Amino acid sequence: VYIRKHPLEIPPPSEKDWIKDDEEDFFLQDPDRMLDALPQPVKMVRKLVMLVFENAMEIIERRDAVQEAQKGKVQATKCFPTAEFQVTGRANCLAASGKYIFVGLSMGLAVFQVSGCKQVCAWDAAKTEICVIRASALGNEHHALLAVDELGFVWLFCFYKDSFLFIKNLNEMEDISKRNTCMEVVLSQGGDYAGVLLQGNKEAWLEIYRLPKDSWLKERENSPGAATGLTFRDRSNQGSMADSLLQESLLSASRTDVKTGLPVLVLKVKPPKPITGSSFKSPLDALMKVDDGSVFGLGHNHLIKDSQWEQQEAIFRNTYQEYLEAEGESKDEIPRHATFHFLLPSRILPMGHEIKLQPAVPTGISVHWDGSHNLCLYLLNRLFKEKVDADPKPEVVWPCAAPIACSAVSSCCRYLALACEDAAITIWDQHLGYPLTVTALLDEHVIRSMHFL
Repeated sequence: VYIRKHPLEIPPPSEKDWIKDDEEDFFLQDPDRMLDALPQPVKMVRKLVMLVFENAMEIIERRDAVQEAQKGKVQATKCFPTAEFQVTGRANCLAASGKYIFVGLSMGLAVFQVSGCKQVCAWDAAKTEICVIRASALGNEHHALLAVDELGFVWLFCFYKDSFLFIKNLNEMEDISKRNTCMEVVLSQGGDYAGVLLQGNKEAWLEIYRLPKDSWLKERENSPGAATGLTFRDRSNQGSMADSLLQESLLSASRTDVKTGLPVLVLKVKPPKPITGSSFKSPLDALMKVDDGSVFGLGHNHLIKDSQWEQQEAIFRNTYQEYLEAEGESKDEIPRHATFHFLLPSRILPMGHEIKLQPAVPTGISVHWDGSHNLCLYLLNRLFKEKVDADPKPEVVWPCAAPIACSAVSSCCRYLALACEDAAITIWDQHLGYPLTVTALLDEHVIRSMHFL
């Protein structure tokens, strides 16, 4: 505290009587100044010290504000692991189905019980690294399992209690150089269908298989002895030489003997082709393909020919030539990736009266390719007149204003969400067949994935 050296009193009227002991002029200086004037070097040190204190106080105040804000929030519960699974090698992926957890390892598969964290069995016959696992419960402790290894091969298994039954390699080729790499696998709820997205050297396509789960259940229950001969059990207590011989014999037996329960290819979908002109030579040829008889006239004004598309493209290039050259226009590439979901019976898929529907069995799939505006819906249990290898036409096509970025289906398979590249999200009610809500986010947002909670 700044204390005056002399008592506070009214000075005498004459300047001669003023006190001359102290040179400081108390009446002309700031009485609130607590420190005396310092020489120049000490002033610089004082400023640096005060700057350090001010910065420290700002940091303290900022931390106090963050702590006060955290106190008002709901604190998340911290969960600590209660048990751990001891695996051999490196764990790459996990899949849970029922009371089992399937683990993809660097040298095969392993199965653990959820309750006791105990390993049930392992499969390492192919000596390959498993990168992706999809599992689905079939009922009666049976589980369908799809595994993708490091080379892109798809392995189909049926798991029952404590053993694997190898069914088939879905994209196996005699010449490994001509193999088709698997990009994505999806199992439907209940294990009725399996979808595999394959990619070759020049094209990509989607294959949908019907899994004979009823046949698997009957074979495993009626002939447990035969099924056991084709399984891969945990052989940790046996010798390495005996293990290798047994694995080779079981693998060869599974490839040759299991023929009754093989999956059936029901649908093969390829990327949509670019829009072209009509393949008909004249309007009369197009009218010959119309069966409902609701066409009036010859259609000369509604038939788009190849020459018209070529003229339209020439006009577009001539008009925007400078922009096309500035951006370095590249040729259109064939889409290589697709997102697909299995759909339960609903009003968005047209069903005939001759098709018997089951509420829990998928009746169709929704597919959209990268860069495409259209969501294509295909039927799975329709009666094919053409071959499976032929490119089928979709039953329903939903056009969107922008390319579809991603999609998601709820666990009950009732709601379908579509997100476009313009950050617009549409949620459809598949049972009722109309959109429930449309939400548009800000322009700077880019949607990459969606999930229903």
